[in-house]
Amino acid sequence: MDIEKQIQELQERLKYIEDIFGSKENANIALLRSKLSDFIKRYPKLELKDCKRQIASLLDLFSFLEKKLEKQLTPMDKVRIVRHPQRICLKDILENVYDNYTEIGGQDEYSIDPAMIIARAYITRKVGNKVYNQPVMVIGQEKGHGQEFRNGGSVKPWGNAKALQYMKVAETENIPIHTYIFTPGSYPIEDYPGAAQQIARNLYEMAGITVPIITVISEGGSGGAEAIGLADMRLMLSHGYYSVISPEGAAAIEGRIKPGMSTTPELVEKCAAQLKITAEDNLRMGYIDRIIKEPPLGARPEDYDFFKRLRQEVIRATDEVVLNVRGIKFFRTFALRKLKNPNIYVRWTLGAKSKERLIWRRYRKFRGLSQHAYIDNRPAWKKVLSKGMDLAWAIYSFFRYDILGRHQRKISQVVEDVQGELHAALGKTIQQVSRILRELPFFKKEKGETSELTSLSTWEKGSASHTDWTYISPQARQDRAISCPNSEKYGCLDLWAPDLFGDFAGVCSYCGHHFPMEYEWYLYNVFDPRSIHEFNEEIEATNPLDYEGFEHKLEQAKKMTGHKSGCMTFEASIKGLKVVVALLMAKFRGGSVGAAEGEKFIRAVERARLKHMPFLAYVHGTAGIRIQEGTNGVIQMPRCTMAVRRYLEAGGLYVVLYDTNSYAGPVASFLGCSPYQFAVRSANIGFAGPGVIKETTGLDIPPDYHRAYRALSRGHIQGIWDRREVRNNLFQALVTMGGRNLYYRLG
Repeated sequence: MDIEKQIQELQERLKYIEDIFGSKENANIALLRSKLSDFIKRYPKLELKDCKRQIASLLDLFSFLEKKLEKQLTPMDKVRIVRHPQRICLKDILENVYDNYTEIGGQDEYSIDPAMIIARAYITRKVGNKVYNQPVMVIGQEKGHGQEFRNGGSVKPWGNAKALQYMKVAETENIPIHTYIFTPGSYPIEDYPGAAQQIARNLYEMAGITVPIITVISEGGSGGAEAIGLADMRLMLSHGYYSVISPEGAAAIEGRIKPGMSTTPELVEKCAAQLKITAEDNLRMGYIDRIIKEPPLGARPEDYDFFKRLRQEVIRATDEVVLNVRGIKFFRTFALRKLKNPNIYVRWTLGAKSKERLIWRRYRKFRGLSQHAYIDNRPAWKKVLSKGMDLAWAIYSFFRYDILGRHQRKISQVVEDVQGELHAALGKTIQQVSRILRELPFFKKEKGETSELTSLSTWEKGSASHTDWTYISPQARQDRAISCPNSEKYGCLDLWAPDLFGDFAGVCSYCGHHFPMEYEWYLYNVFDPRSIHEFNEEIEATNPLDYEGFEHKLEQAKKMTGHKSGCMTFEASIKGLKVVVALLMAKFRGGSVGAAEGEKFIRAVERARLKHMPFLAYVHGTAGIRIQEGTNGVIQMPRCTMAVRRYLEAGGLYVVLYDTNSYAGPVASFLGCSPYQFAVRSANIGFAGPGVIKETTGLDIPPDYHRAYRALSRGHIQGIWDRREVRNNLFQALVTMGGRNLYYRLG
């Protein structure tokens, strides 16, 4: 019976190896297949002694050739490893890494989302004669071992919401958070709260969680990984992958694959290699801190030595994060880092000062990432001048707002309280004096004068005339009639192009349908004339992964737009109100975000914070994160979100305005975390486009699934604007949300 069990185990090992290497011919696999097949044929005729000897020989052969095959693994082979049903899962880790745990938030099929597991666990450590039980919150995607109800670890919005809820519980209890990433990506559903909205919320809150966060990555697919991946220490399993998109998805885009068609295995293999998705690639680029070595061909549930190693690594990582923000730490830090001594006890709870240092170190860690993935073409003197200006603004802001502003606020509050008391005591007398004063000529207001703060934006008289538009779209030069797509539904008559794109600003005069307009239309018709002053225009998008053919595509985009990246940053004014703006241009590679765009966005946010100015993100369109930059692109999601959080916590006013099509990573992070999001009437907003949703879920979505009013109904955006009223509405928003001179919460 033991022989038959061993034969079955060898058959499973062979099947596992064949699954990993797919249809590729391999002499080592062929040898294993041949040897095992021969033994199975001869086994009934052999004596027990010979069976045991040949089984032992086969086991040695399997172990030897598995080590050889390990060296032949390609990036796509590693993708197949992490997707295999025999791959370790989170339940295996909970059973073998932690000493005890209680699953919370629902279990298995009866959970709010079975793809997300939350567990309150503890790790027992014996130092000397004393035993310590150190509690921890464990959060991660669960793929299981072929359990269909787990949805392959693809988490729905409410699963990510559950994860965030228990991160906040861990923060309240002052215990560390260990997150485990086992996901190909989030489930692209826009039902409330919406995939993009919830990931943005998770990133924003994780940036400010005041307990250590340790992340272990096995399969890290884009936004799904980032939803629980913003951590102080990021570890990665040696056979794992971390990528902006799956190799199949990248191949579909590169090969321009239409629905119903399939990509070739060769193209998928090529894209997996180009994306630089392996643990070694990500360690070299700086997006993970350490690699945890797995057994040959990947960790499986019976690899108990691996679980022991994983336990040591997560303990060590948690200790390091805590010691990095503690006061008394020198000898223990030395023992952990240099001697790798696991028998050092570190208390994992943090005090108030340590929590502040933790948040600051987390911000600095992510701020320093992806610096190699863009080009800053500014001359040295200009960089020095820029640093000097930043320092000057920082000093000015400190004295103006932190020193003088604080005293002014106190005085103002005292005066308001005194006035309130006087009004209560002398109300009648003051009213009579005020009535007499208002009758005097020099106190009278002009008839019809209203307060700017309470007036609503209106369509100004004469605004239908093209003379009111500073910029006229080139589409207005077409001498032809254009039919509105809603003509059958609403009976719209054909419009002459010069009228439609000139006088009517691209808006159907019958039904209000918005035709696409160039981003230049907004630059010249929303902001005050000659008020736009661009900065950081020298920062240039590059090809950091040497992705084949991408260099040429970038050059074409730069030549077509006259910009070096897909993000334009500038200062401008709207009816005299100054604002810092980051504009994502759909014309430049679909408005996709890479390292250059992320860096420019962060610098714009920092400029707004230093100058105490409101910050506007105008999204003329974004296709998401630039896949050709791999994790250099996806890391911009947490980087930019952390910059936005720092700005908002300082009291900043952050407004987002969507236009045309806005999808994926940016919407699921630094755009989606704004408390004030609006859309031009023509906008489509969501986490994934219709094609991606069909490919990943098999569902056909309705044509209006991503329309702005759907985003409004689920609370993603706060209003929908007519293009012709954007200038007035933006001014109104800035005035009512911040006031003419007050953009920071000074009270």
